[in-house]
Amino acid sequence: MSSSQQQYVDWFRRSSPYIHSHRGRTFVIYISGESITHSGFAHLIHDIALLNSLGVKLVLVHGARPQIEQQLKKLKLKSSFHNGWRITSAENLPGIEQAVGQVRVNIETLLSMGLVNTPMSGAALRVISGNFITARPYGIRDGIDFGFTGDIRKIDTEAIQQQLDLNNIVLLSPIAFSPTGEAFNCRAEDVATATAGALGADKLILMMPSRGARKDGEKTPLKIAHQLNIVEAETLLQKDINDELTQLHLLSAIKACTNGVRRAHLISHETDGALLLELYTHDGSGTMITTDTYEGLRQANINDVGGILELIEPLEQQQVLAHRSREQLELEIGKFTIIERDAMIIACAALYPYDKHCAELACVAVHSNYQKQGRADELLQHIEQQCQQKDIHQLFILTTHTAHWFIEKGFVEGELEQIPIQRRDMYNARRNSKIYIKNL
Repeated sequence: MSSSQQQYVDWFRRSSPYIHSHRGRTFVIYISGESITHSGFAHLIHDIALLNSLGVKLVLVHGARPQIEQQLKKLKLKSSFHNGWRITSAENLPGIEQAVGQVRVNIETLLSMGLVNTPMSGAALRVISGNFITARPYGIRDGIDFGFTGDIRKIDTEAIQQQLDLNNIVLLSPIAFSPTGEAFNCRAEDVATATAGALGADKLILMMPSRGARKDGEKTPLKIAHQLNIVEAETLLQKDINDELTQLHLLSAIKACTNGVRRAHLISHETDGALLLELYTHDGSGTMITTDTYEGLRQANINDVGGILELIEPLEQQQVLAHRSREQLELEIGKFTIIERDAMIIACAALYPYDKHCAELACVAVHSNYQKQGRADELLQHIEQQCQQKDIHQLFILTTHTAHWFIEKGFVEGELEQIPIQRRDMYNARRNSKIYIKNL
């Protein structure tokens, strides 16, 4: 076997986990008008056809910004924009419809090719277009009437899903319709983002000129951000260091991930094979925005005092937890375990050992946005592991509100006399907390 053959075999083997992972998944791919005019667009179409043959369910959303500009110029009509939105006059709408329609036909033509000795040979793709998107007027903003510029009102996800289940590629245009029979010119990025969210797509892929989002504004491939979570992407967006088009696509990616799409990708149409590299190699080729976030359980330190106070304050106000001052918490911080998510403390618990192999579990708190998701169980399990390491055989808690949860975890109701005398002396009769004990 030659070295080139071996490289091909090795690459194919390394890509197999991604092939298995992506099969049966739903990807929404936004193809900008700039992508369509690029000389490598036919190769991109070939790669999209390959995704379909590998079992990926595809929704394609095309833009037509440069094509619209060209058509309006041909008709000697003027384009107008406000805050990045095209103002679509009644005079301009027919020209916009012509440009969008021609782009759609061109894409369908390329996807229908099946010449022998080409990547499309034997593909036999079915491409479905239709009135899947319902729009409404964007309206009057800042005193400006946007005319026939549209905003997404509804997406017929059931009809789209039926076509995907038949292994058809769904092609969506930025022209959408209202129940009153009017046509509206929508932003293609918004069509793609809204469709991905409504379908619960696994990925939103945005094809654009740049290789991805730059981390510091430097125009060098080494400065591309290869992976960002939502918080990091929002921070980068606020820095405003990328070009206007990349900023728009970064915002679309953030919106999609916020609305339930697990991952969004910014990929360059100018790099041949970028789509395949992003999806079927470890290093990828662009920027991935993901809902995956850093979350970890660890021992608290003095820098966590403010975050813990912020977490427990609402529960103290509701008298679920006994009040702790900052000074007290600073002295006792070494007894606390926390769960941190993207630099935010979302759960905590404290372990206070006493003599005779006994300890108190206290200050168990979970942020309201993250309750009923297993964090309290995770903390309890960790605390019990700590008890085993410290040769603690009995764990007790004092509670006024959460007795049933502790009973479910193996605690039984006890008496004041059963807890260590040091803790007994600090018992607050006004709170009238119940005592529960668990033998480990």
